[in-house]
Amino acid sequence: MDHKCNLINHSTCCVSSANKSVQQTLSEMDWERSIWNAAFTGDQKRVQSLLDKSNNPKELVNSLDNSGYTALHYAARNGHLNICKLLLDHGAYINAQTRSGKATPLHKAACSGKKNIIMFLINNGAQIDLQDSDGKTVLHRVTENKQVDLISTLLEACPKLKDIKDNRGNLAI
Repeated sequence: MDHKCNLINHSTCCVSSANKSVQQTLSEMDWERSIWNAAFTGDQKRVQSLLDKSNNPKELVNSLDNSGYTALHYAARNGHLNICKLLLDHGAYINAQTRSGKATPLHKAACSGKKNIIMFLINNGAQIDLQDSDGKTVLHRVTENKQVDLISTLLEACPKLKDIKDNRGNLAI
């Protein structure tokens, strides 16, 4: 199999003789080997391996990918509880906000209905009343997704959520 690189900018590699359409950028290759991808896919062994190899695990777990997400955002969104625990054990910021949307791992878990992750994050000190760039709290996100079973759980944990308006002036319930 022949290997060619783009000689102009060295940012694209491809396998040419086997399949002319196979191309991958360096950022895509970096993503595949990253802690973000391992957290996204639920690969706990890979997350642990990356942490073990790191000179600064706390910096690694709190690093942002090109989309402004930490590994904890991905693990929370996809329901990978053991990875969430591992990341917090290594200093992940539980209230880290994405670069553009200002969503926390708790917001991500709420958007995808991951009740076990929501409870884990709340029990480990996640700030429940943080608002994203739309002014929405976790309660807004849960309500939008019609996750009725989580509404009472959130209100029990933080009663003032019912009084917080988003940027359009809407209450969650």
